[in-house]
Amino acid sequence: MRKTLLASAVLAVCNLWSVASMAEDFPNPEQLSSMAARFAPVEVKVDLANLPAQEKAALAKLVEASRYVDAVFMRQRSPGNNALLLQLLSDRSALGRARVDYFLLNKGPWSELDEDRAFLPGVGAKPQGGNFYPADATREQIDSWMQGLPQEQKAEATGFFTTIRRGADGKFVSVPYSLEYQGELMEMARLLREAAALTQQPTLKAFLEKRAAAFVSNDYYASDVAWMELDASIEPTIGPYEVYEDEWFNFKAAFEAFITLTDAAETDKLKRFSSQLQDLEDHLPIDKKFRKPKLGGYSPIRVVNVVFSAGDANHGVQTAAFNLPNDERVVAEKGSKRVLLKNFQQAKFDKVLTPIADIALVPQDRQLLSFDAFFTHILMHELMHGLGPQTIEVNGRATTVRQELKELNGPLEEAKADVSGLWALQYLMDKGFLDKKQERNMYVTFLASTFRTLRFGLNAAHAKGMALQVNNLLDAGAIRIDSQGRFSLDVPKTKRAVTSLTAQIMTLQAHGDYAGVKRLLDRMSVIRPEVQRVLDQLDQVPVDIAPQFVTANTLTP
Repeated sequence: MRKTLLASAVLAVCNLWSVASMAEDFPNPEQLSSMAARFAPVEVKVDLANLPAQEKAALAKLVEASRYVDAVFMRQRSPGNNALLLQLLSDRSALGRARVDYFLLNKGPWSELDEDRAFLPGVGAKPQGGNFYPADATREQIDSWMQGLPQEQKAEATGFFTTIRRGADGKFVSVPYSLEYQGELMEMARLLREAAALTQQPTLKAFLEKRAAAFVSNDYYASDVAWMELDASIEPTIGPYEVYEDEWFNFKAAFEAFITLTDAAETDKLKRFSSQLQDLEDHLPIDKKFRKPKLGGYSPIRVVNVVFSAGDANHGVQTAAFNLPNDERVVAEKGSKRVLLKNFQQAKFDKVLTPIADIALVPQDRQLLSFDAFFTHILMHELMHGLGPQTIEVNGRATTVRQELKELNGPLEEAKADVSGLWALQYLMDKGFLDKKQERNMYVTFLASTFRTLRFGLNAAHAKGMALQVNNLLDAGAIRIDSQGRFSLDVPKTKRAVTSLTAQIMTLQAHGDYAGVKRLLDRMSVIRPEVQRVLDQLDQVPVDIAPQFVTANTLTP
């Protein structure tokens, strides 16, 4: 790839920032612009020509509702975020404008690609508990309080949809999201009801009405079930879902919105994967007692194109796919839905993965890079989130992997989905379900993608999980490095290493072994010198994409 002046300046600028930060200085406008340039701008356009007028009007209402999601998410990240943004907007200098732009990209004053380092003065470190817990409380205080509660109150306090605050007496209390974010949620509920009145698609209407009710009642179960049953040209995901922002416990769900259109043709191609899930569960490389004899009834797969995203769905590195809901009750009863964001994946492959492969891989492997392999592994990653241990028993006590592993659950679960996704694809190739001629393409594309993910920074769950996988391959002798420092894979050794790590991770999950997971991540979630040497050569390659929602902006003012 041709080296551009702007791209080649990025690493130098960030190095200058490192030096400046040691002097308690902060990035200037040029440095902030170069830091932002690590995200390649992509115009997000989606063809609405075949969408009937009433459905288009409903889509506009959903985009409008999603704009409130950003306001809620900003509050969830940090108690001072919204006030800080208002202060920044009043500064019309070049520095002020650059700070606003980078603040909006990160949804806060911490640079995600730089291990959440503050790029504004006076804001301090990013709070690990987000704004889900009292600012004057410690993790240990909250944990001790939660553990001492009666079971029903503990379930509420550790649940997805409450914040923890101090009551008038100074003691900790649980506050439902419906009260904490009442103003925004009432507006979102109104707009969802208006969209429901416009659409002529029954399952979309049902979901929107039930999700609007959930915003008011704080009970998301019925609307999660309705979302699982949703089958429409418009595929909205809006509400509190992922728990990565709660770095203390991974308990609290952050608000996000993906407003998308279903790609019916691509979805039909992938539906056949759902039929393989029970067979994959039955053959997981773990003790049989840890496998689920019967998966939840639904395992829908949707391929979509994003029209608009907001909140936790649109900051820093962009999501390529997701597997929801996270509520273990719904997963046990109904399964989970896998949603693949095809237009985002294509942009990432073109703008990021292809140029990485040209630098990181041995020349003879570069031609094996494949969008289909990239797309299919992301699909299998999401499918595998729903397989393996989830609801478990520890010392005779019914619990979940998420509750036992707390803040360690995120990186371990992402590693599990990645590595077991490779195991599953190999299994399906060996049984003839997939074309085995694509075997090496799959492994080569995955190898290139490891560098893509590691560049997110080890503060990100996905990058921590990927570091574990790469070091596992290195320790197994599965990665070969040539005299120029370029990488290739020994496929037979890779297969064995993938199976072994899949078994190790899922067994730790099945036992809810917090201490064992911590030892594993502390030892393996690091960047080794041979990997760092490749990462240092990628300064001219964007880290990710920055979506510009062209179509969405034509729908709403």
